[in-house]
Amino acid sequence: MKLRIDKMLSNSGLGSRKQIKQAARKGYVEINGRVEKDSSKIIDTEKDMVKYKGQVIKYLQFIYLMMNKPAGVISATEDYYDKTVIDLLKDEDKFFKPFPVGRLDKDTEGLLLITNDGQLSHNLLSPRKGVDKTYYVELAEEVVEEDVGLFEEGIILKEDNYKTLPAKLEILESGYPSICLVTIREGKFHQVKRMFKALSNEVIYLKRIAMGPLILDENLKAGQYRQLTEEEVKILGGQL
Repeated sequence: MKLRIDKMLSNSGLGSRKQIKQAARKGYVEINGRVEKDSSKIIDTEKDMVKYKGQVIKYLQFIYLMMNKPAGVISATEDYYDKTVIDLLKDEDKFFKPFPVGRLDKDTEGLLLITNDGQLSHNLLSPRKGVDKTYYVELAEEVVEEDVGLFEEGIILKEDNYKTLPAKLEILESGYPSICLVTIREGKFHQVKRMFKALSNEVIYLKRIAMGPLILDENLKAGQYRQLTEEEVKILGGQL
């Protein structure tokens, strides 16, 4: 991408254009090893090496973050009452104005992708794409093999008489509580909870562990996040 030095550096959260202009005049900007005092000069972000105050700056147009969402935080960009997932980000990441891809309930934990790539968000959430979402679920009542078949057929949700698409239910531990993995291809409001409620069961703990090919990093504690690797961005269809 070709753009002005001051625009590139200001878009990277390093200051206003006026501040960048002043810094360039003081010799703080280098292009390909040479001091550049003209901050209006056009550079190629893919070919030129840019240094600001001695640090190499790589221009990012898009940001891709994986968060292990904690309970008690809502999946939104802002809220008057509750803390949001964006509130958990560092200022340098907030600068890119990212947003959560889809929603996890306030009391649900686990994998949440946060990005400013609108096209990728659309692709992951579009019903036409049928992207799998896998959840770890603990239940108040016992889950039996018959429930596996019911999930495969689709569950009729009581509140609106909607029949879900076929889903996969894998029983990890039976008994009280039962522990399962559930994979769905939709994102209806409180869907996993409502599916089990239709079977007279109650979800007592819910955590998303995968979304399409993206798997939650087990090293991330609740509330922590990291940037996706280039390989993860690539398999999701993001823009490097």
